[in-house]
Amino acid sequence: MKITGVETFRIGLPVRRAHTWAGNYAPIGRDYLFVKIHVDGVWGVGEAQTLPDWGGEYGSKYGEAPKTSQLLIDEYLKPLLIGEDPRRIDHLHAKMDRFVKGYPYAKAAIDVALLDVLGKIANLPVYQLLGGLVREEIEIAHSIGLMEIDVAVSEAEAVFAEGVRCLKLKVGQDIERDVELVRRVRKALPAVRIRVDANQGYRSWKEALRATERMKEFDILFMEQPVEGMENCARVAQATDVPIMLDEGAWNAHDVLRMIRMEAGEMVSLYYTKAGGLSKAKKLIAVAEAGGLRTDVNGSAEMGVGNAANLHLAASSRIVDIPGTIPITSTAEIERTKIAGHKYLDDVITEPFAYKDGTLRVPDGPGLGITLDEKKIAKYRVG
Repeated sequence: MKITGVETFRIGLPVRRAHTWAGNYAPIGRDYLFVKIHVDGVWGVGEAQTLPDWGGEYGSKYGEAPKTSQLLIDEYLKPLLIGEDPRRIDHLHAKMDRFVKGYPYAKAAIDVALLDVLGKIANLPVYQLLGGLVREEIEIAHSIGLMEIDVAVSEAEAVFAEGVRCLKLKVGQDIERDVELVRRVRKALPAVRIRVDANQGYRSWKEALRATERMKEFDILFMEQPVEGMENCARVAQATDVPIMLDEGAWNAHDVLRMIRMEAGEMVSLYYTKAGGLSKAKKLIAVAEAGGLRTDVNGSAEMGVGNAANLHLAASSRIVDIPGTIPITSTAEIERTKIAGHKYLDDVITEPFAYKDGTLRVPDGPGLGITLDEKKIAKYRVG
């Protein structure tokens, strides 16, 4: 069994509405990277949400520009993969890491494509290759980006009406505005669960602590990445009884080990892309579980391919028990929701994932369990 081809292309989808957060400048969904890996007449596909302005604390991890990551795969990683046995995933990661430092998003797309093609060959869903099925339905949270408070409250009410019972509110701009947002959403929706995400937006750990303590009055579930720097997050975590989740500060298993040692939080925001693939995300999960942490599977407005990877990761991981902002995929022909989790007006998969009462059902077909719409790939291809 040998890898016979590696193909890359980029896709841009029409968005339902703009979505932004503290420190974000690149638009979602405009130029995401896709990889196809061919093995003896069978192919698998992976997706990476390449955003040049998304990275780790203090530049320790960095954003990936779509064209740069595509060139990296075509010129550097593809020659490393051709002729290799696709089943040797750990070996392939070690080989890629040895010759190309960093670029976890590019490597994540490759990793997902490898697992997709192996699942198709073995006639198994990807979740079986990741440890087996823990849950068939994944509860999601709807992310409300930075917007006017009145608009945010209206969207929260609409999302609740569509069955979602957990909201992520983007904060981190101004304490007074942020507290008022949380207050208004709580007043409008007493039964909703609220998680807040500052995306490192607060200027100091003391400001972050002050914001967290003021929002506590309105029964928030936890505060996500309130400030830049694991040391600063640790100061917040140790001064409040509100749980702290790390996102920008925790990309891989090594970051999570450091987080546990520093007591910098109780939760990790998990992405298959930040870790460098589904395989490496499972290693992160193992460290987090050993340290008594919990995780969600969070999202960067994935298209259908990336969202399938999200669902398989969440389905195969016991400690992923927090509703994450996984999109609710729709196509132009099949609309699962009007607003809740609805990022794009169309997609490149033929059948969106089944949605019911705030949960998405995990696909159980071979590999990722999806079918690509080649006509739509041609329509939305940007490179």
